[in-house]
Amino acid sequence: MPIRRTKRGAERGPISGDYDVLICGASFAGLTIARELAGVTRADGDAPRVLMIDRYEVGERQTSACAMPTGWLEVLDLMPAHRQTFDELVVHTPQDTARWPLPWTFSTFDYADLCRLMFEQSDCEFETATVERRAGFTVHTDRGAVSAPLVIDCLGWRRVLAAERYQPPDAPLSRGLEVHPAGSSDDLAIWIDKRYVPAGYGWTFPAEDELRIGVGSFDPRFHVKDRTVKLAEDLGSKAASYQGNWIPHKLRPAIEDGIFFVGDSAGHCLPLTAEGIRTAFYFGIAAGRELRSVVAGTRPREQALRNYGAFSDAHEWKYRWMLRTQQLLPHLRPLALKGLVASMRHRSFAEWGFGHYLRIAPPAFAKRANPSVAAGAPQRVAA
Repeated sequence: MPIRRTKRGAERGPISGDYDVLICGASFAGLTIARELAGVTRADGDAPRVLMIDRYEVGERQTSACAMPTGWLEVLDLMPAHRQTFDELVVHTPQDTARWPLPWTFSTFDYADLCRLMFEQSDCEFETATVERRAGFTVHTDRGAVSAPLVIDCLGWRRVLAAERYQPPDAPLSRGLEVHPAGSSDDLAIWIDKRYVPAGYGWTFPAEDELRIGVGSFDPRFHVKDRTVKLAEDLGSKAASYQGNWIPHKLRPAIEDGIFFVGDSAGHCLPLTAEGIRTAFYFGIAAGRELRSVVAGTRPREQALRNYGAFSDAHEWKYRWMLRTQQLLPHLRPLALKGLVASMRHRSFAEWGFGHYLRIAPPAFAKRANPSVAAGAPQRVAA
């Protein structure tokens, strides 16, 4: 078994070498791929060398509200990271407050605990290193160059290993900021209110003894710090422990020049809701299964790339539909918004809407016995 250890200080010397798989990025997408590769054997019978690199230690830097459908925590054996579960969503607008029943539960979790659990489910090596550039299948970092025939970019919206990178604010990115004051609540809530953000929403995601309060703007030019502070103050909390990030809201090619892109680097974060964790799991599993086949010698890399690229592309219409809804929402008149919010109070509407939403990336996908995604289109599975 490899020794999993993050180098510090004088121990953080040069790194180099040839590996079978190189995973760049150690958050949700990268950890999912490493988990999928656990236990695989090469065609020659040897264990593959899999290296995961990230600028930060595993679980060190939280960049999201850390919540997802509970089913994903359960199917990936991550419930020890669980903090709080909700069976309804409270929606606040200037005209009304509605409680939407959820046909499935939503849970908050602890980021560091979840990342640790996922890392323990893998058997890859890990090093802290900042990825700087790529030349073919060699990745150059601030600690040296590492090569592998299978390279995956899970580095987030910057898409570091691509020929062209995103540059905010002139890119299809949303902007989010969150604070973490102490406190508790029984309500998972969002605010669709232009007092806080003209195009976007505010939220509070309780996690036992912590309130995760934030504001997200679909317009990357809109600064959200003052509005985040205002929302926290309006909720009787003091802004503390800031964290923010750019959020992609447009699907991008999942393969380029022989490289796999997974998670935010492929734009897998869902438009409108900015939910990117379960999609990182979902597409990470799909990519991991293809990579596993290549490592095992049952499929060439080029075929695996085509399979995974087709799988991601098959979801484009869903992302396009959600992006159009994102663009429409800020333009709804107050009465139309009130009617839309009120309609979701009815369980039949909620089950229909949230049922379709969950099926974009259902947890049942993780239960399938390492199937091929060669057909490209996502297979129908129960939510």
